[in-house]
Amino acid sequence: MDHHFVFVCGLHRSGTSVLFRSLRDHPEMSGFQNTDSFEDEGMHLQSVYHPSGYYGGAGEFGFHAESHLTEESSLVTEGNRRRLFSEWSPYWDLHKKYLLEKSPPNLIRTRFLQAMFPNSSFIVLMRHPLAVSYATRAWYRRYKIHWRNLSRILEHWLICHEILLSDRKYLRTRPIMVKYEQFVAEPENWLNQIYDALGVEHCVSRQEILSGVNRKYFDKWRKDLSGLLSGIMSRAMIKRFEDRFRTFGYSLVDLDFVSEIVE
Repeated sequence: MDHHFVFVCGLHRSGTSVLFRSLRDHPEMSGFQNTDSFEDEGMHLQSVYHPSGYYGGAGEFGFHAESHLTEESSLVTEGNRRRLFSEWSPYWDLHKKYLLEKSPPNLIRTRFLQAMFPNSSFIVLMRHPLAVSYATRAWYRRYKIHWRNLSRILEHWLICHEILLSDRKYLRTRPIMVKYEQFVAEPENWLNQIYDALGVEHCVSRQEILSGVNRKYFDKWRKDLSGLLSGIMSRAMIKRFEDRFRTFGYSLVDLDFVSEIVE
């Protein structure tokens, strides 16, 4: 069968897991499940390239130039292509045409994945940088892993998405760009848009999708802004990053502002 590879791209804590599971419900698609891998992410189920943890993990991997893979990587060989497909194949139903894979570093590896699997599509899920950054910082605290400050995680958000935009012109098929905030507000509508772009029939997802979950992170930000020392630091982040976030249709000032990416 001529398979079509569908790669879900988005930073840790961006909501890619629920999008991935929603797409996996489609009868024409097969995605990893019950793999014992964290969030059924393909990067943990192969030995061709390094997963994000090799480069520091969530909120860090994009700062490392060698983590950004393109068609010029020495890893792009026919042997590695066969090896990668062989390592992933046990977790797919190969009787289905559309094969799904989701891992956060896909965001900065679209050109590499296209070189390995030319018949590919990319779905990019983008979430408000404050929600991603606070959730990432909380994850590190919960598991008592080394500290990451909010400013660095926000900058990581920008670095990774700026790499994506730079790489986008090298892709044969334009990535399907989805805002998390819009997706959770109208999941059926956005899933149908994805299905239309992929050329498959519409399908109702069985996943429970919650809206409004950004609110608690926005409340944290407002509290930080009102603090004495934290307010100084937060306003410095606004001055440093606001214009760059506006390019992606987000704001650290107007938290409900969500628009299309500025080309």
